[in-house]
Amino acid sequence: MTSRSGWMIYGAYGYTGVLVAEEAVRRGHRPLLAGRSAEKLAPLASRLGLESVVLDLSDGAAMARALAKVALVFHAAGPFVDTSDAMIRACLETGTSYVDITGELSVFHNTFTYDDAARKKNVVLMSGVGFDVVPTDCMARYLSEKVPGGTELEIAIAGLGKFSAGTAKSMFDGMIVGGQARRGGNLVSIPIGRDVRRVRFADKERSVMAIPWGDLETAYRTTGIPNITTYMALPKNMISASQSTWRLRDALAPLTRKVLAAAPVKRAVVRFLEAKVAGPDEKERGRGGSQVWAKVTDASGRSAEAWLETIDGYAFTAVAGVRSVEKIFAHGPAGALTPALAFGADFALEIEGTRRHDALPSAP
Repeated sequence: MTSRSGWMIYGAYGYTGVLVAEEAVRRGHRPLLAGRSAEKLAPLASRLGLESVVLDLSDGAAMARALAKVALVFHAAGPFVDTSDAMIRACLETGTSYVDITGELSVFHNTFTYDDAARKKNVVLMSGVGFDVVPTDCMARYLSEKVPGGTELEIAIAGLGKFSAGTAKSMFDGMIVGGQARRGGNLVSIPIGRDVRRVRFADKERSVMAIPWGDLETAYRTTGIPNITTYMALPKNMISASQSTWRLRDALAPLTRKVLAAAPVKRAVVRFLEAKVAGPDEKERGRGGSQVWAKVTDASGRSAEAWLETIDGYAFTAVAGVRSVEKIFAHGPAGALTPALAFGADFALEIEGTRRHDALPSAP
């Protein structure tokens, strides 16, 4: 880690960026707030009593000057597929550590490609320090240590509730790619809606559908397990609608992908989501909760599973994100890392309101 102190939140005025900034102040930090819009940045900086700087990722000279003053950047400006690489490159140029809260597979993969560069610069690059993917990555490491030599990992999440505009934009980018799983160590395409099953979470059984969650990249690097499937709990009617929608998409592919990926279409969708989609408010976050189920199996059929219950996903992201920054400053690992590799399998349990169960809890 660089000898510089202090850190920056880039994209601070976005839905999750605000939550991270507020949590940082609650824990006694004074991060520098940054983003492209002075109009959106100034009110937040004034309310929190923090310094701010207007920055555009395309302005290399300005980025270099700003990053040279901080030891770490907390990148909260999505869609990360469009923004993260430029920030990572700027951080490597200036010897600045980098974390983000992405859930996008391509972004995780890209971050890991800079491992050698990060080690040479003695900085940390870490994608996914929020609900994507701290609880699931910690569960993957926990169970892989219980079943050494595991060959299959299954992870399911539930209770995410309302999405923010940033999450919705990332999900739109995911639609262009389609379903994925990891088989034999490689990412493979799978039809959305084909892998549907029932999973017993800590409170009740739910229907889940395979989705391309970040652990297809992170858990693979954390555990080395070659076969990974990630699921999300969804209402049955939503699963049915998704199956119908994706059958149509697959029938029209690759034309559909080209249309959705076209710049004018993407800009229009992004503008619509920014205007119409809002994440949960404070009361909804307080009432919300999230759950994780995971299972590791080895070639002989020996297995272990566990359950995790925690707070609302966005609230979790704010707390885990700031705690990640604190741990990086305290311990200074280097390289492109996953949260569980850097901080251990029990890191998620440090977030207040998080419980892990090795046996299925009794039904209420």
